[in-house]
Amino acid sequence: MPALADLIEAGRRIEHQIPWPRAVVAPKTWNLAVEQLVSGRWSLLGLWGEPDKVHMALLDEALDVGVISLDCRGGRYPSVGQHHAPALRLERAAADLFGLAPQGLPDTRRWLDHGQWGVSHPLAAQPGGPAGASSYRFLAAEGESLHQIAVGPVHAGIIEPGHFRFTAGGETVVRLEERLGYVHKGIEGLMAGAPIERAAKLAGRTSGDSTVAYSLVFARAVEAALGIEVPARAIWLRALMAELERLANHLGDIGAICNDAAFAIMHAHCGVLRERVLRAADAAFGHRLMRDRILPGGTANDLDEAGTGAIRSLVAEIRQRFPHLVELYDNTASLQDRTVATGRLKVEFARQYAAGGYVGRASGRDFDARRTPGYAPYDELAFDVPVLQEGDVNARVWIRVREVEQSLSLVEQILGRLPGGPIRVDIAADNVADGLREAMALVEGFRGDIMVWLRIGGDGTIERCHMRDPSWFQWPLLEAAIEGNIVADFPICNKSFNCSYSGHDL
Repeated sequence: MPALADLIEAGRRIEHQIPWPRAVVAPKTWNLAVEQLVSGRWSLLGLWGEPDKVHMALLDEALDVGVISLDCRGGRYPSVGQHHAPALRLERAAADLFGLAPQGLPDTRRWLDHGQWGVSHPLAAQPGGPAGASSYRFLAAEGESLHQIAVGPVHAGIIEPGHFRFTAGGETVVRLEERLGYVHKGIEGLMAGAPIERAAKLAGRTSGDSTVAYSLVFARAVEAALGIEVPARAIWLRALMAELERLANHLGDIGAICNDAAFAIMHAHCGVLRERVLRAADAAFGHRLMRDRILPGGTANDLDEAGTGAIRSLVAEIRQRFPHLVELYDNTASLQDRTVATGRLKVEFARQYAAGGYVGRASGRDFDARRTPGYAPYDELAFDVPVLQEGDVNARVWIRVREVEQSLSLVEQILGRLPGGPIRVDIAADNVADGLREAMALVEGFRGDIMVWLRIGGDGTIERCHMRDPSWFQWPLLEAAIEGNIVADFPICNKSFNCSYSGHDL
């Protein structure tokens, strides 16, 4: 049984790959890696293209990370999705963007390209003419008295667009199929040739509710590629921002899930606490969402005494008010009736798709990028990673509750141990004028692990950057979780997953 390191060693290793290696491998080795994915021994962290190559980031059973690449002669390569379903949509996206043709892919429908771009395969070496709009064939479901319900892409609330096609027998969902891609922004194309500073701003706008996490993962990848050592104070300030972002989103989600079960009082109280977090973030770092506050080389803002006081007051308020809300949730029978045993995601599906965040941890997958592979300063902080097995809406709520408690503790630890010193170093010209540099980074956002792989050219601009949101592996699982539930439970199931449209659509 090969290790990931053995496969990379057998290939043509690419230099400057920090902290995890990349190698160009032969088709036989590529297929061997696919076999490991199918067996469940390895996990897929990402799959993306270039005009003449396809790359796959992998996590083996020893929790080692690496990237293997395959030259695509004639734009073709052996499909991973043919054997390992989590790769299906990633391969369809790479086909739309680069014109790569995975051989044997069972679903060749366009994914991101809705025929509105005015060009086909925009990131290929030679983009094609307009693809043209075409009807999208949803998968068929057979049975007596089945009917279809179309929802979206425009929804009733102020939310992002996505289309959901339900096939139901009476009120019971037989199949849900999603169509996404409506908020494709061309992030990867905009990144190509952009200066690092400009690319950092684009990274922070990939998914607005995770702007801290995306800025952090991009900065860490740039720093790894260029060998930049970030000041200790900046590292700790970044973690503080990340935990504030996690708090805001989890508090908002807990309230919104309850609101979808018509329990509006929880939504109101959680909304107040989320607002408190955003105001504290604004007082501490000058922006409610802390956008553009993390930069390659450090942070844009320091934390002063007033900001520290605002965050300490926030923690005290949440510690006082949040336990009462948790008790209210736990003791409201009508609410429990809507969340317990609803939208159950099987443990084996979470493992197969390497589901991150509360989706994976509510279904038994014990993975948190802060701990494994890990990064500073979390290696010096004490925190637990809550894991449950039930996999229902209730379990996803409880994971969020426990993570709120852990984030409060982490915020207190960071404030108590925050080192002094500078908050950033400049990215000097001599850092980037030494040929191509590559790196990959993995960071734990509130939804789960976010991955960035990038290459910096000799002129200091981003030659190539791919960002993978955790939602790529969570959206398909929502389809599985809703099956057998009633249509009316879709909103609460959907909110308990709270996948990102924008992060997914790139």
